[in-house]
Amino acid sequence: MSAPRPAVPGAEPVRGRGMELELGSSTQTSHRLLAYSDALLSIIATVMILPVAHTKIHPDQKLGESVQQLLLAKIAVYLMTFLIVTVAWAAHVRLFQVIELIDDVLALLNLACMMIITFLPYTFSLMASFPEVPFGIFLFSVCAVVIGLIQAVIVAYGFYHPHLLNQQIQVSENQNFYKCHILKVILRGPILCFLAATCSFFFIPLSYVLLGLVIVFPHLTRFITWCKTKIVGHRGEEEEHHSLETFTFYLSEPLSKERVEGFSDGVYAIVATLLILDICEDNVPDPREVEEKFHGSLLEALSEYGPNYLAYFGSFVTIGLLWFVHHSLFLYVTKATRLMGLLNILSLAFIGGLPLAYQLTSEFAEKSHNEIEAIQVSCVITFFASIFQFAIWTTALFHERETLHPFARYGGKEHAFMFAKLALYPCVSLGVFLLTCLLSEFSTAIFHLMQIVIPFAFLALRIFVRISLTVLRSVMSLSRRKVVLLEEEEACLSPTETLS
Repeated sequence: MSAPRPAVPGAEPVRGRGMELELGSSTQTSHRLLAYSDALLSIIATVMILPVAHTKIHPDQKLGESVQQLLLAKIAVYLMTFLIVTVAWAAHVRLFQVIELIDDVLALLNLACMMIITFLPYTFSLMASFPEVPFGIFLFSVCAVVIGLIQAVIVAYGFYHPHLLNQQIQVSENQNFYKCHILKVILRGPILCFLAATCSFFFIPLSYVLLGLVIVFPHLTRFITWCKTKIVGHRGEEEEHHSLETFTFYLSEPLSKERVEGFSDGVYAIVATLLILDICEDNVPDPREVEEKFHGSLLEALSEYGPNYLAYFGSFVTIGLLWFVHHSLFLYVTKATRLMGLLNILSLAFIGGLPLAYQLTSEFAEKSHNEIEAIQVSCVITFFASIFQFAIWTTALFHERETLHPFARYGGKEHAFMFAKLALYPCVSLGVFLLTCLLSEFSTAIFHLMQIVIPFAFLALRIFVRISLTVLRSVMSLSRRKVVLLEEEEACLSPTETLS
């Protein structure tokens, strides 16, 4: 372990982790590096939707045909690449739970990793535009391999300078175990990506399967281990060392709640920003056209874009309210498990698809068949984004003593309100989807009515929940009184009267 650094004259100590870091020394806390990395990773994961959202669909072409022929493949590739980026983010979270302090070398290594990550959207665009050409998937896989190798170098550097490590690992006698285990977990993904890059020139479908394994492999191995334990009846070597592992894929293991919130906020912010970028790019009239067609009247020219503005405000309200629900949920979450993190990532993947919903609902003419299908696609995206939020809360309830504040647990003062708040969007989006199937002539009016009503529903939700609980308690108290009265009457009756 390196010797303590001498104090620098005039330097102010920065306290952290029970030790003093002095300004002017090469060792720093990692807070800003982690915030920067989370922001960048959330941006990269979110902009993956742009090639999908900007897919040009001819007005005469039915949306159903477009989805089957073009959009479906792009959406599938988007979901896969989004989840792979979030796997890289999760590995970054685990990595910097082990390495708590950084120096200049680690900061530069992290920047190199971020540089490769920023190149991923370009490789995704190649994959989405040329799904049958091997070079796109090869380039994406190579980038993923390089990212994993850089993270492995960060691990090796951190363990070579133990004063940068977590305090628990510093004092541990099993540092070599930690190091080998972390490297094994980090290099799983790059190995699969290397195989995917190799197979891309021979059999492209197998490459996509291998990339899909990058996402599910940790959970698949854990499920196999669990099944083996149940069948064989004894723990494996990895299970025996569970008390030593802080960097595993166990679903009950806590993630950094602050980084989960930071990454999520980044995704919501970027998705909301992408909407106004589309408005600025596509809905500013040409000056010559305003002069010739509208006789210089800018307001008259802008009136043609009315449906686009309505779609923008409706989409922004949806994103904002889903963020509000997410914020309300994590306000009462005290610890985020890995399963909760996985469900959160799946919710964010559909949140990232909302720019596609905006594009679809703003491009098609009112009361056309495409408008109905566009609205249904929007409802499906909103439903899955919100139902995974509900699943996070449901999962937290299974371990409520560890994961939830007492107010949000069963019987807590906020439990019923949280249930109503989280259930609102899934119920409404599913209801609108079914109504557009039954009342196709009014689909546009129903959809816009939903967008207008939901904000007011959130405002009135607490009042509605309180009234419902009051009524329910009144009914239950009346039923209890009846039971008590019947018991008192039976007690007053004589045995002969009771038998008769």
